[in-house]
Amino acid sequence: MDETAVQISPPAQVESVIRRLSLLQAEGDGTADPFVAPLFPGFHFDTRLVAGVTPIERGGPLDFRISRPEGMRGWIINLTVKGVGEVFDGERRVSLEAGDLALFPPGAIHDYGRAPGAADWWHRWIYFQPRAFWSGWLSWRDSHGGLFFQRSEDRSLTATFDTLFSEVAAWSANTDLLSMELAMNILERIILLAAKNDRATAPPGHFDQRLLMACKFVTDNLHRPLTVAEIAEAVCLSPSRLAHLFTQTLGKSILKWREEQVIQFACHLLLVSPSPVKQIAAQVGFEDPLYFSRVFRRYIGCSPKAFRAEHGRAHGQAASGV
Repeated sequence: MDETAVQISPPAQVESVIRRLSLLQAEGDGTADPFVAPLFPGFHFDTRLVAGVTPIERGGPLDFRISRPEGMRGWIINLTVKGVGEVFDGERRVSLEAGDLALFPPGAIHDYGRAPGAADWWHRWIYFQPRAFWSGWLSWRDSHGGLFFQRSEDRSLTATFDTLFSEVAAWSANTDLLSMELAMNILERIILLAAKNDRATAPPGHFDQRLLMACKFVTDNLHRPLTVAEIAEAVCLSPSRLAHLFTQTLGKSILKWREEQVIQFACHLLLVSPSPVKQIAAQVGFEDPLYFSRVFRRYIGCSPKAFRAEHGRAHGQAASGV
């Protein structure tokens, strides 16, 4: 696609990043400013959703190639807004121009940067852990090496994506729970629009609507314990049928999936709420805070208190060198 086909004015977020980078370039330390530190290698994170924009200019401080052979733990969706980028999927090189989307699933190779010969590559990105009922939407027809790509010459759609990516970045930079939920809701719209544009939503019967209802019922009730029987009753299925359907489709039991959602929600609360760990344990349905800490450690690798101490300051920031 001709990059001039998409006319997107430089957003305030990009201007702010460029201004901060120009100040830091003279100091020779790109990690001194926490606002831009996530754009450089070595920045670690485990938060639920982070987003930003990376304006790469030839010879600039961000003009380096990202290399993560084993990918990341979450998903990344990337929108090129200016210039040309290049992604290596393990077998071939794919050019990304203005309006193109790239989707990196967990564990997929990350090998990308400004395309040789291009003057620049500006791209917006969102790192996220998807809600379970998004599964049927996170698969596009153009797939190579485990990565997904989507191209569009619809300037109106590209402008819409640009605005939505910007809104996700703005809301996710806040630390209150409702702002993060707004960011997730806007991200859901991005995922839906991409799936609709790609015409790659799951065919009828591939993803049972009752399973989507079960997932929503669980996420709406993360604050209290649930049994398989209770979830099954809510979606008019037998417990055995629901258990089979869930395992067959998502590759894990519904209670295992629920526990993962609870811990993900707990991580978010630990970052945005000053409440003590005991109170957060109760908020996510654990009557025994010690048991909550054991389960949390099993998934995250550290105690809730340690997680808060390590990641609290970095909340709302982005992945390393995105």
